[in-house]
Amino acid sequence: MEPEELTELALEAAVAAGAGYADVRWVREETEGLTVVDGRVDNLEAEESSGLGVRVLVDGCWGFAASAVLDPARARALAGRAVEVARASAATGGEPVRLAPAEPAVASWSTPVGRDPFAVPLAERVDLLLAACDAQRSVAGVAHAKGTVDLWRRRTVLWSTEGTRVDQTVTQTGAGIEATATGGGDLQQRSWPNSFRGQFQAGGWEVVEAADLVGNAPRVAAEAVQLLAAPVLPERVTTVILDGQQLSLQVHESVGHPLELDRILGMEAAYAGTSFVGPGDLGRLRYGSPAMSVTADATTPGGLGTFAFDDEGVPAQRSPLVAEGVVAGFLTSRETTTDGAGSGGAMRADGWGAMPLIRMTNVHLEPGQGTLDELVADTADGVLLSVNRSWSIDDRRVNFQFGVEAAWEIRGGRLGRLYRNATYDGRTTELWGSLDAVCGPGEWVVWGVPNCGKGQPYQNARVGHGAAPARFRDVHVGGVGR
Repeated sequence: MEPEELTELALEAAVAAGAGYADVRWVREETEGLTVVDGRVDNLEAEESSGLGVRVLVDGCWGFAASAVLDPARARALAGRAVEVARASAATGGEPVRLAPAEPAVASWSTPVGRDPFAVPLAERVDLLLAACDAQRSVAGVAHAKGTVDLWRRRTVLWSTEGTRVDQTVTQTGAGIEATATGGGDLQQRSWPNSFRGQFQAGGWEVVEAADLVGNAPRVAAEAVQLLAAPVLPERVTTVILDGQQLSLQVHESVGHPLELDRILGMEAAYAGTSFVGPGDLGRLRYGSPAMSVTADATTPGGLGTFAFDDEGVPAQRSPLVAEGVVAGFLTSRETTTDGAGSGGAMRADGWGAMPLIRMTNVHLEPGQGTLDELVADTADGVLLSVNRSWSIDDRRVNFQFGVEAAWEIRGGRLGRLYRNATYDGRTTELWGSLDAVCGPGEWVVWGVPNCGKGQPYQNARVGHGAAPARFRDVHVGGVGR
């Protein structure tokens, strides 16, 4: 049976059982992952999952049921089960759910794709990663060379009792390399274009080609070897320039998560905590310096958080979160909106088997001006910190520590010696308050975070962050493993 027929059956059954509102999502997801290590295929995975999720409102309470069995009888049964769950929830009392108005969406949409990544022959993917590994291993001192390619495609058919009829397909692609050097009781790694399996964007095989894994492999491998002999970064308070890769994770952990309105309202605390921001901080809390403007934008080409409609059928949109250092908005849903603002279109579910949660879309630090070279030249003394290696932040998103793969001394406007095992730490509003420069659009890249976790049961989301290198004053830095 076609997905539209199943969703219609489930909707009719939900209404017949007493639902005041219902939406039904038919989802099919394909994933493929390939890892090559030291000239051999280390791991190859291909999965496909399809199922139906039914969400209903009865007496102001949510009910949800889902199944991978796709037949008419199960679709009707799911609707009945969701209504039973909602009625049981209503018996416990509490404030009834009220959904902000939203125009019914009727549309079909797909991620623009240059070359379908799933159509690229496996042999071509393997050969690319083998060549990237060979290029890393051509550098003396490299102990291990790794290359990865990951592909995701999700088709969602969303129908609701309000008339929404959306059919959208999101295709995302990523790749990366990682060189490891060992010696003297130490281990050092350098990655490209980013750590933790590379760079990910919405799009096709052109995302992999743009990364130029083979061309960058010798440089990345050489830096891993150089780190073995580099000194540990001395502890001090200094000026820090974060590159775009590291800054994207700083935005994710210390700006994106704290501005999710379900965390702020205390509705979501599972897995990764709440927020130090309060609902009354909108328009009042100084989050950072005037150089800090952050935007949520689900329309950004290439972002992992890019789509046409969220999982409530709300159109993708662009809205400010922080304007010149002051909180200007939150990530919201139809249930959790600021008065009169409507949903921000940030409800997303991890497949057919999960209810939507408020999730980041693409959360960007807006660019300033100039290049990285100009920013370094304008810095008398400090360090350039590059590519995340580790992270830790408390469950209210206040105190943090990040580790990076590499750090370069800046002295007299020039890059100097390389340091290893570098970390920096601080408090969220103090760090962002010390921001005094962000590089311009020419340095701005939308970096993908493919593993954002939230909720219980756990849900994964893929999100994007536009960032350019930026400078912060008076930051505590140091190194480990002296």
